[in-house]
Amino acid sequence: MLRVVLITSLLLPSACTGDETLSAYGAAGTEWQLQSIDGSAFAAKAILTFPEPGKIAGQAPCNRFLGSQTAPYPWFETGPLAVTRMACPELEAEDAFLKALQKMTLAEVSGDVLILSNEAGREMLFKAGG
Repeated sequence: MLRVVLITSLLLPSACTGDETLSAYGAAGTEWQLQSIDGSAFAAKAILTFPEPGKIAGQAPCNRFLGSQTAPYPWFETGPLAVTRMACPELEAEDAFLKALQKMTLAEVSGDVLILSNEAGREMLFKAGG
């Protein structure tokens, strides 16, 4: 009986909100700073956040972006991203970041680490707060 109550209590928070996305499973309320893409350190600064259920936002190396993320956890899929259009010396890094982000299909949150990946073996590693 205790096991059923415990499992139900763990499932209840996301069931009440109707949010089955990554934000309900540990990603909300945190700024996730990109550390690497495909195992290579990412020298520029890029931040991903989950401001509300079904939404993603952040700061790419040059521009801010926002979009939707409605796939149920552990799946990950961005909708079209709205991106500001400021120029800066890091546009190449920004392009790599945004293109990789839109190719990710799986997510895993473990403590202060967020890993986005896909079936092709690509991976983005983020750490909470930098």
